[in-house]
Amino acid sequence: MCGIVGFVGSEQAAPILLDGLRRLEYRGYDSSGIAVCGDCELRVKKVRGRLDVLSELTHQGADLPGTLGIGHTRWATHGEPNDVNAHPHVSSSGRIAVVHNGIIENYMELKNQLIQKGYTFRSETDTEVVAQLLDYYYDQCGDFFEAVMCMLNAVDGAYALGIVCADYPDRMYAARKDAPLLLGYGEGGNYIASDVTALIRYTRDIAYMDDGELAILSAGGIRIYDRQMRPVEKEHHHVDWEIDAAEKGGYAHFMLKEIMEQPRAIRDATAARIQNGRVVFSDLNMTPEQIRAIGKIYIVACGSSYHVGVVGKYNLERMLRRNVEVCLASEFRYSDPIVGEGDLVIVISQSGETLDTMAALREAKKRGARILSIVNVVGSSIARESDDVLYTWAGPEIAVATTKAYSTQMALLNLLGVYFGDIMGTVDYETYTDMVRGIQALPEQMEEILLRREEIHTLAQECAHHEDVFFIGRNLDYALSLEGSLKLKEISYIHSEAYASGELKHGTISLIEDGTLVIALSLYDPLFDKAMSNVVEVQARGARVLALTIDRRAAAMAERVPMVLPIPETEPMLQPQLGVVPLQLLAYYIALERGCDIDKPRNLAKSVTVE
Repeated sequence: MCGIVGFVGSEQAAPILLDGLRRLEYRGYDSSGIAVCGDCELRVKKVRGRLDVLSELTHQGADLPGTLGIGHTRWATHGEPNDVNAHPHVSSSGRIAVVHNGIIENYMELKNQLIQKGYTFRSETDTEVVAQLLDYYYDQCGDFFEAVMCMLNAVDGAYALGIVCADYPDRMYAARKDAPLLLGYGEGGNYIASDVTALIRYTRDIAYMDDGELAILSAGGIRIYDRQMRPVEKEHHHVDWEIDAAEKGGYAHFMLKEIMEQPRAIRDATAARIQNGRVVFSDLNMTPEQIRAIGKIYIVACGSSYHVGVVGKYNLERMLRRNVEVCLASEFRYSDPIVGEGDLVIVISQSGETLDTMAALREAKKRGARILSIVNVVGSSIARESDDVLYTWAGPEIAVATTKAYSTQMALLNLLGVYFGDIMGTVDYETYTDMVRGIQALPEQMEEILLRREEIHTLAQECAHHEDVFFIGRNLDYALSLEGSLKLKEISYIHSEAYASGELKHGTISLIEDGTLVIALSLYDPLFDKAMSNVVEVQARGARVLALTIDRRAAAMAERVPMVLPIPETEPMLQPQLGVVPLQLLAYYIALERGCDIDKPRNLAKSVTVE
């Protein structure tokens, strides 16, 4: 989940590296560093803290001349964030530099072997082992390509690697296993990066590396080899979104920009998939016979994508009358899951590179299940390894706390339920029509909510001083409360928990005391009376309640609750699509009031590519 960028070409590398790292800082911002090779000399600068510190230290890269270089922005896994543990890591000889995403699982074993051979280590990281191991093999064989191959055969774990050697100032090496890495083909130079956002200013011609591949980049081209060292011809992809999609566009934070982009994102995700009132999935390979033959459905995901799955479980079971199990990807493959032929596993991931989710996908596929993925990044690992893939077309999402990715994933899952239910004969005409019309109306209704953001800001000012917050709800409201709670804790650092309202009396209510903030969700109209009784229940214990409900129920709720946030009404199964928007805004404004770093919350990074 760190950021990697590399360049080899005819221009000065350091300014390009710093610019690329700035666009990757959402993937890690504990420390940063660059290594540049010029005149057969390796120059390295790295420092704890945000990228601005490195830019100032190097005078925007001017202090490191050379046309070959690698850079890294770190999210710490092995070793605390400091100057020594920052990447790039350099071999004892000073001639080899390495940047790395992932985890080298056998690094302690390798480190001990190298120490016995006389090598000394300065950092606490697993990555330094790669640099020292390369140095050892290079000394042994005298050929750097062979040394790279020996190193790759020796290490276990996940890695995306960028490697330079001062003895070869005209080439860069890149290798990938279970961590994202892509190649960029440019005019007068070539690139590596862990995310396309780093390269969009310089090239739109990219290729995604596959597991086990090794690439050698020079100014004139890129050579790629598979595990058996056979040359590989890669499929090239054209990036068609504009560079301003990865800029703030006048907003104070990427998170606010991406919240505001949700109406457009929903339109982009759904418009082409609804034609003449019918749901059409031209990008789905499943036949009607295969759809009707689906046995059990698993939804596998992490974080906010998992919360999409919890909503999806309620809705898909209603529409399809099939058992749906939603599973945390990090637990799925360790649970010896009962999944196999005839089952459908729906994998959800914004980046398409989430390592836990990728491992769960492979486990399900090994057991014979069909894999349908919902992802945002075209050509990502999860997309490439799935039987079917539905892209959300949400555009780049830079803020660590996801917003538009969550919304577009949910929209596609709802569309999929309607589509499958129609083929299975489990969705009647009225439900089908209401769902389709409701999905088409979502962008306009979201825009209506966004116009109320100053009202939400005012409520956030009332809530920002609390240190403990409880979200409660039933059914779809409970599913939505999970995401509302996560958004709040992610960016405001307030202790926040989500509970099913019916479970209050089974222990949770003991935590409610005078002044405790409870955010009560009452959007699922069939259970409004139940939700109201739970509001009364927590108020009796002294809770201060903020209620989220539909416009039609706002007056009734206001009779009991001083803080009411009403939103437009839609088909009940779609209500979480609208309800998440005010919860995102509430979290955003509370974090703003508390002075938090909203786009870069502490201890978090955007794409989790380590276990």
